[in-house]
Amino acid sequence: MIDCILSIFEYDFMFRALVTGVALCACASVIGVSLVLKHYSMMGDGLSHVGFGALCFSVVLNASALYVSIPIVLACAFVLLNLPGKTKIQKDSIIAVMSTAALASGVMIISVTEGINTDICNYLFGSILSLTDEDMYICLISSVLILLIFFMFFRNFFSVGFDMTFAKVQGVNVKLFNTILALMSALVIVLGMKMMGALLISNIIVVPAICAMMIFKSYKAVVFHSLIASMLCFLIGLVLSFELSTPTGASIVLINMLSLLIHFLLKLLLNR
Repeated sequence: MIDCILSIFEYDFMFRALVTGVALCACASVIGVSLVLKHYSMMGDGLSHVGFGALCFSVVLNASALYVSIPIVLACAFVLLNLPGKTKIQKDSIIAVMSTAALASGVMIISVTEGINTDICNYLFGSILSLTDEDMYICLISSVLILLIFFMFFRNFFSVGFDMTFAKVQGVNVKLFNTILALMSALVIVLGMKMMGALLISNIIVVPAICAMMIFKSYKAVVFHSLIASMLCFLIGLVLSFELSTPTGASIVLINMLSLLIHFLLKLLLNR
């Protein structure tokens, strides 16, 4: 295992995947805790589909995927996080409609213009070979900023995620922190699509948070356990995909699901 991890540094594309993946998983795990607390577990999945639709639109315009995808995904995230508590249509229904419409629109745009190509499939299912040095640097800078903001305003994100009414009473600017959370979610999803794929990126956002919440009750413990578990599962998945020549995104997702099962069994033992 250790020899395999060391051999990863011999390959540039694996090194980029390792650095990018660890940074992404760290950010996704802490954001996931806030989203799960707000009962928005499916938002990551919905936004990733929106990101795919925006990506297809950027291909048609021959524009940068990041510059087109981030504003569109950010706008959708802001709308979802600021929906009123009581609406005629349930929030999960809105996410389902939005995600399927965006995915269908993306496929339709590409098929009408030039047909589905390899690059688009990479964004659907992920490919570590598609990661560039620019992707790695952008991801590192974004991840450092996200983690700094999250831990600087740790209590505020807890208040907003746990109970917005309570947060308002405490004097927290709920709209501002919802906007910041929307921006961070959009960045993680758009940056992670190349490696994990639009159909798999939500797994690294939601599953580590759920695992941590099964074992711990303290918000701080949940955040740090989610962060460590997410990075550990990523490293194991990356090494397995390298050794067995399996898709990286799928390998990481399956390791996350194994982690979820282990945490569930551990919870049963603790309850007894």
